[in-house]
Amino acid sequence: MNYFDFYGITETFSPNAAQLKKQFYALSKQYHPDFFANEDDAKQQEILELSTLNNKAYQTLSDPNKVMEYILRTHNLVSEGAKPQLPADFLMEMMDINERLMEIEDKQQLANVTAEVLAIEGDINEELKSLTHNYTQLDDTAKESRLNDIANIYYRQKYLLRIKESLDTFAARL
Repeated sequence: MNYFDFYGITETFSPNAAQLKKQFYALSKQYHPDFFANEDDAKQQEILELSTLNNKAYQTLSDPNKVMEYILRTHNLVSEGAKPQLPADFLMEMMDINERLMEIEDKQQLANVTAEVLAIEGDINEELKSLTHNYTQLDDTAKESRLNDIANIYYRQKYLLRIKESLDTFAARL
């Protein structure tokens, strides 16, 4: 079952935290296994599955990164092992950063590359913020287009995460 449907909320990249928590606690009470201890095995299994679904839904919908991935997966725009087509200019920029990473010899060079990566990350986050801002008000066609743009950002973020992990490795060596 779709987590948004399960919680009775509209698909959004920024669910209302208070509403989410309230729904989580209400469903936790409703589907608490202890209240169904005298039921048959089938009913107990059903309640256990609903309780598990509630926990997973809350964990996902209360984390902005997990929400984005969940929505994109729901719309079949991301999957394990996918080979996304990233923009050529982004790939060239990442290749340049990777080359400079391999040539780092001191803390100042590391700081310069780190600052550049953080600036790129900030730009990506701003772009994501503008794309997700009014998502719920779009029609289905516009949502589909917007989701494709968000998927592109998702994959750029994943790529950038690998660069940041490399930076951490280099930082530990210096």
